[in-house]
Amino acid sequence: MRLADKIIIVTGGTRGLGRAIAEQFHAEGATVICAARNPYDIGEVATDRLVYRRVDVTEEESVRDLMQTTVDTFGRIDVLVANAGVSRDGKIVRLALDDWDITVRTNLTGVFLCTKEAAAHMTARGEGRIITVSSCVATKPVPGAAAYSATKAAVEAFTRTAAIELGPKGVTVNCLAPGYINGGMGRRLAAAPERWQRYQSRLVLDRLGTPEEVAAAAIFLATPASSYINGHILEVSGGLRWMA
Repeated sequence: MRLADKIIIVTGGTRGLGRAIAEQFHAEGATVICAARNPYDIGEVATDRLVYRRVDVTEEESVRDLMQTTVDTFGRIDVLVANAGVSRDGKIVRLALDDWDITVRTNLTGVFLCTKEAAAHMTARGEGRIITVSSCVATKPVPGAAAYSATKAAVEAFTRTAAIELGPKGVTVNCLAPGYINGGMGRRLAAAPERWQRYQSRLVLDRLGTPEEVAAAAIFLATPASSYINGHILEVSGGLRWMA
């Protein structure tokens, strides 16, 4: 129970990696607020310590209300996992401006708004943990993912800046960068034989990672075990090779 009595917000926490992280935090004793635009099937595992709250991370008032309601209800925010994200595939010459805009607003502006509002409460107490979520494609881009790659690279730069600004106030800011994971986009990739052949040889451990392995890294960044880690990009990729 490494997170007993902790109050944790996970955006995008009702499916995919966000849900896996939320469930593992809950198993470690935390009270977890799964914040997303849609509940999906989070009700199947909901308890008095794992609850759904609606938020649109692209809207400042929605994010501010989430943070304030959490503090009003539970007294504080110990950890924020800014995980909410979208992907709009398309090569640059045919990528629609609307798809670019929603990717930037969700993946980057959403991280900014959530960090800003959570940090206001954390710095008032003089402690807190913020965990952003990037991707292996932030540094190893692939064709057709211009918007997604650009936003994830920006999240990593934002994380380092936030760590410099918030560290002296008792708040650490670190980033998870998953590789190819057996869930969501990773699972879809593995299900497409022609594309999968191009990527499988790059997996040093010869397999996809699991959502639980990403969640384990998130737990590490949320516990005192990582108390002197700040501004770090933690790759959870099994030693991904870019050139096969």
